[in-house]
Amino acid sequence: MSLSETLKQIEEELMNRDNVRQEIHTAMRKARRLSKRAIFLVHRNQLDDAEKTLRRAGDLLAGLDNLSKSFPDLLYMGSVDSAFQEYTEAQILVGLVTKKRFVGYDEISVPPSSYVLGLADVIGEFRRRALDFLRKGKNERAEECMDFMETIYAELINLDNIQMLIPGLRRKCDVGRRVIEATRGDITIDARRSLLENSIKELRKTLEAKKKE
Repeated sequence: MSLSETLKQIEEELMNRDNVRQEIHTAMRKARRLSKRAIFLVHRNQLDDAEKTLRRAGDLLAGLDNLSKSFPDLLYMGSVDSAFQEYTEAQILVGLVTKKRFVGYDEISVPPSSYVLGLADVIGEFRRRALDFLRKGKNERAEECMDFMETIYAELINLDNIQMLIPGLRRKCDVGRRVIEATRGDITIDARRSLLENSIKELRKTLEAKKKE
């Protein structure tokens, strides 16, 4: 084979690789968008639609093996990892909201590191739910969200080796800790407000009763 033919062959292979890369990137971007949409639907309490949307995202992720068959190194692109993390976050959120249980990484077919990073992001989603419940006066539901947040954080920080082996996890845990502290403060303030309002109501009842005597 001449040098010209060799370079032409290399060019064709590189062009094929780039076409596959673009196809994977497009699929992963769509999967990530669907996962974000599923999270949005959970916060809107449209759980059936959220699960249907997640199934579509899962189908895209499941097709990765076929897409990357010729170039398996493309599975390690940043867009792939981001899509798996977003999908994990949505799946764990749906599992906790609908069944009160944590789905495992093998159940949803995601890499272990993506699962752990997605799990850390769930803390922020439960803060959002907690604040929504507080606005609706559902303090007990807000405290339930707080319990999930603290469980996730406690489990993650107990595994020092995982924090060292997964880049970005320590930062996410630091963010999670601040989110939990802020949420705990919001719940405490709301509880005190409710207690004060109840005390005022009781005082008014007492005063009105005395006036009638």
